[in-house]
Amino acid sequence: QVQLVESGGGLVQAGGSLRLSCAASGSIDRINIMGWSRQAPGKERESVATITSGGTTNYADSLKGRFTISRDNGKNTVYLQMNSLKPEDTAVYYCYALVRSSRLTYWGQGTQVTVSS
Repeated sequence: QVQLVESGGGLVQAGGSLRLSCAASGSIDRINIMGWSRQAPGKERESVATITSGGTTNYADSLKGRFTISRDNGKNTVYLQMNSLKPEDTAVYYCYALVRSSRLTYWGQGTQVTVSS
């Protein structure tokens, strides 16, 4: 089992920045990939960024250059730094962890990000 707790969401003006955190606990040594997805009202959930246990990152094409995913292994925490935020970035952001050996994906509870124009 893996537990994920997100934090760092909130209200920010367009052009501002936020950093989301996702603290993992439980069987963290089994995690292969961690990532962030988001879901805006009335839209499907979409992938934002991923980071492997080896540190390889991947981003949605539309977010490259503005969002950065990173991890602190000592704190078992993954971060999403979001810069130059736009109103269309408004969504609930979810952290997830993929464990390939069990083919399970664990999800956090989500954190709301609202960008005002």
